[in-house]
Amino acid sequence: MRFSVYQESHIGGRRNNQDRMGYSFTRDALLLLLADGMGGHIQGEMAATIALQTVGSLFQQQASPYVRKPEKFLEDSFLAAHREIHRYRAINNLPETPRTTIVGCLVQHNGAYWAHCGDSRLYWMRQGQILARTRDHSRIETLIAQGKVHPSERDTHPERNKLFNCIGAPNMPIVELSRRASLQPGDVLLLCSDGLWSVLPDHVLAQSLQHNTIVRAVPDLLSSAVGIAGKSSDNVTALAMMWEGASVLQESPDTIATHTLPVGSVTTTIQAPRHADLDPADMFTDSDIEKAIEEIRGAIEKSSRITSKN
Repeated sequence: MRFSVYQESHIGGRRNNQDRMGYSFTRDALLLLLADGMGGHIQGEMAATIALQTVGSLFQQQASPYVRKPEKFLEDSFLAAHREIHRYRAINNLPETPRTTIVGCLVQHNGAYWAHCGDSRLYWMRQGQILARTRDHSRIETLIAQGKVHPSERDTHPERNKLFNCIGAPNMPIVELSRRASLQPGDVLLLCSDGLWSVLPDHVLAQSLQHNTIVRAVPDLLSSAVGIAGKSSDNVTALAMMWEGASVLQESPDTIATHTLPVGSVTTTIQAPRHADLDPADMFTDSDIEKAIEEIRGAIEKSSRITSKN
């Protein structure tokens, strides 16, 4: 694999930064993660940290050197993160469970798979065009999908900040999965928190990443978002990856080539867990996972029936 990757976060106008991002890679697989701790609940930053640590740890266990079942890995690891956050609440006797949004992407064999819970987004871009992006799990997006609200009201509607899905809530999260995306050299994957996309339009993100390297584009985008939002700026975080595949058309000092890494080697920017040891025996069992997935499917079917009735 050959790719370049860059991540940056800005506190904005908030007292602390509850966003977290990171990436890990082996010889044949790359994991990108971003989480936005929910400020309306206690210790949102801890929920985001635990989510990244849990998914990152499971990646290191299963990517040998690639993940055998990408979609299953993303779904199972998000559910494991949800459980770890609840375990953290119980251990620390908190009055409520910390919560976070999350978006993650697994890249291997020239393909990308992504999943998300909440309104942290992933964009797949090619030559300045957005080929796909995640759909926010928010009330406003549901209203727009139902035709009850015009898309132009997305940034001003009173329901715009209400989420119906996250990691750490009392109910099981709905993990929305993508289909496999076939990557071409030059494709860009951008993961970002709502502090970025809620301020800068999609076409601005795409154009910036088309005309600049990710190492230059990401800091410029964050600075623009913070400058426009001013004192009311949310935390602003972005993690971008440009895919180069196996091509060696133009050597760049920012390019990472993984073919020389030994099997079993993992490079990561995600810190190791400190809140509790992530013992594989303490994670979801197969029966736990099957039960959780059935609950999620039931929730999705129920949501679909409600939508069709409305």
